[in-house]
Amino acid sequence: MSASPADGLIVRVAAPADAEALARVHVESWRSAYRRLLPPDYLDALTVAARTPRWRQRLRHVGPRESVVAAERDGVVVGFASAGPSRDPDCDGRVSGELYAIYLLEHEWGRSTGRALHDAAIEALRDARFADAMLWVLAANERARRFYERQGWAADGTTKVESYGVRVTEVRYRRAL
Repeated sequence: MSASPADGLIVRVAAPADAEALARVHVESWRSAYRRLLPPDYLDALTVAARTPRWRQRLRHVGPRESVVAAERDGVVVGFASAGPSRDPDCDGRVSGELYAIYLLEHEWGRSTGRALHDAAIEALRDARFADAMLWVLAANERARRFYERQGWAADGTTKVESYGVRVTEVRYRRAL
């Protein structure tokens, strides 16, 4: 993985012992990133206690072509990324990978933490020998869309509607690896 001793950031493989820290980042980052995009009641209902067992289970069963990485600054987990085979029915998961998630605490925005997590996830997808990759992002999440576009992703014209307390449109992005 990567380390940047000058600013105390380390990106490393996440372990089951990180479950609660990842759950905390997951909940706090959703509340920050989606506060104007999803209903407050939905975001307020997210809890670290509910997410921790799910993360513990996920980290115990990371597949051979999957990865979960944690960003740690000065000993504290401040973000994570996960990736693996595409889950989309119109894609061959043996050939196409997917960047499932990148989330980080709000105070890490603009500090290159997202870029470090992105790069680690892309490296893992390449190491797993995927030819290309995709990701899904809320259509209204302009900040995230700009970030992905700067990293070489492009919308491929595919959308879907999901429900997170309200129905929202997600846009699929793709890139070659």
